[in-house]
Amino acid sequence: MKHSTYYESFDVRQMMADYPLGDAFTQRLARISRDELFALQDGRFRRLMARAWRIPFYQRLWSAKDIHPGDIRGLQDIAKLPTFGKQEIMDSVALAPPWGDFHGADIPLPGAEASQGESLWPMVLHTTSGTTGRPQPLLFSPKSREVQSLLLARIYRLQGLQPGEVMHSVYGHGLINGGHYVREAILHYTNALLITPGTGVETPSIKQVELMREFGVNVVVGFADYIKRLADVAREQGIIPGRDIPVRRICGHLGRESRQTLSAAWGGAEMFDWYGVGDTGAVAGEGPDHDGLYVMEDAQYLEVADVDTGQPVADGLPGDMVVTCLYKDDIYPIVRFNTHDVTTVLTSTSSLGFTLKRIAGFLGRSDNMVKLRGINVFPQALAPLLEARPGFAGEFLCTVRRDAGGRDELVVAVETRSSAELAATEQQAYRELLKRALGVEVQVELVAPGALAPLTGIESRQKPVRLIDKRFS
Repeated sequence: MKHSTYYESFDVRQMMADYPLGDAFTQRLARISRDELFALQDGRFRRLMARAWRIPFYQRLWSAKDIHPGDIRGLQDIAKLPTFGKQEIMDSVALAPPWGDFHGADIPLPGAEASQGESLWPMVLHTTSGTTGRPQPLLFSPKSREVQSLLLARIYRLQGLQPGEVMHSVYGHGLINGGHYVREAILHYTNALLITPGTGVETPSIKQVELMREFGVNVVVGFADYIKRLADVAREQGIIPGRDIPVRRICGHLGRESRQTLSAAWGGAEMFDWYGVGDTGAVAGEGPDHDGLYVMEDAQYLEVADVDTGQPVADGLPGDMVVTCLYKDDIYPIVRFNTHDVTTVLTSTSSLGFTLKRIAGFLGRSDNMVKLRGINVFPQALAPLLEARPGFAGEFLCTVRRDAGGRDELVVAVETRSSAELAATEQQAYRELLKRALGVEVQVELVAPGALAPLTGIESRQKPVRLIDKRFS
């Protein structure tokens, strides 16, 4: 059987010229005019659409809205296309198991038709984490896989990563995409040294902090919740973060958690946020100015849409992030994928002189949103509020229930170090704090440190559970 190996299937040098790193990114691409950027995006979008029109998934999605190829002349018409999300992908998998018909892996590119018996595509298979349900298959061509990794490396380098620094990754592995492509990004495009203990299930937390001390880790990457947990475990073992483990930088998914709390837990480490999901790869990353996350607009076209109507919102207003991956023009083209992650586009000018769009980062999940008496409550947004209380032990869990009269109630379980004698006073203080911040009353239950771990999965999941919905059970 004839076949091309991974690196023979695309032009690596051309890919790196198309998606520059380091100074070529910060001094040139990040500063080009918006007109030049749009022209670059438009050309890539047209190639993407030519590919997507050959995929049964998109043919079905777009024909259902009476959209035909001539209706989409370029990027200026993108809002005419419907968005899609995880549900549509899983419907595709159900229709054509086990991989679905959304990826086009069995459809060659024009001019690349293979003879009988020839393998068309070397491919990479992973899945999503299954945070919101059954894991979704993710397929990558070698080129799209490497661009995905390169974009993340670009963000790490923008955040100051230097060759030879020792990095500690707490991303999970197995079938999940995240840990593997983080590893590939660092090893292929940064020249940093990397250890990959993964989650607390893969390598116990006590062992992780011992490894961090032994290897002199100075950069930690992963989800903020577990990185904070490691700092607590280190102190329990008599290991002082920042002194015994010289962490200078944390590059992770910070969400609404308190940067000051996490930084202090690691001896004053500098904090950097970045955003991406398994389907899209890295979309945006914080720069050294710490003023929002810069969108990698040469590769990702980002729209922010109203969570109810799906219509684009003005810059400065919150909405769902809708992503079109301009670089995925072979396997699994992505055109207007609704992540259901909420953000807002910043309207101020970049102090770095970058012309790239900036976003506020991850503000919560619209599909995890709870509407109470007409007010939208995002569980992830509670973290910085709870941290205002001195007894807060760092973990919380929201449960929403519906009473016999159809009224929804939100109960927030909070881990606290407060004494039993002060429990009633503390509980009332938390209730008043949340009511004042959210504009709606919620119930509060105080529990001991560590009590919520079996429900949140803080030791075993990349993304701990923050909401349990019991309204329909």
